[in-house]
Amino acid sequence: MPDADPRWHHARMTDAPNLRWDVRTFAQLDAGALYALLKLRSEVFVVEQQCVYLDPDGKDAHPDVAHVIGRADDGSIAAYLRILPAGLSYPQVSFGRVLTAPAWRGRGLGDPLVRIALEEIERRWRGSDVQIGAQAHLEHYYARHGFVRNSDNYLDDGIPHIDMLRAAGATP
Repeated sequence: MPDADPRWHHARMTDAPNLRWDVRTFAQLDAGALYALLKLRSEVFVVEQQCVYLDPDGKDAHPDVAHVIGRADDGSIAAYLRILPAGLSYPQVSFGRVLTAPAWRGRGLGDPLVRIALEEIERRWRGSDVQIGAQAHLEHYYARHGFVRNSDNYLDDGIPHIDMLRAAGATP
């Protein structure tokens, strides 16, 4: 039962409409949930953004990776991101694969999704800096959450990106 597992965490409910927010490890994802999140990630990052790359990159199954999932009442995934421990992508804790399902865009899910990720990071790795690779056009969005640009622009799969750091204890 997931509630008995200390690695499972049910995130607090936010003001986002009709969503249940869960944080799961790879081992806690059943086949249907894993298929749904990988399918949605491919729809958004590979098809919609026209980036030909291997989305299942070997990091999802790491035992310290957390998958933050916002589910609609019908069980479909409305919003998602994954949290990576320090050393897996950056020297610091990070998160990525941030998305809102097309049918749920424009409903303000991004802010609660990032807040839940930051709360989960603080719960798991108290006092940690957080490093992300963000699409460059989202710099001001992430700055609202306490992130500061710490790189020049670079291309990642043909899309302009920047690295951003949120120092431990930073407040939006």
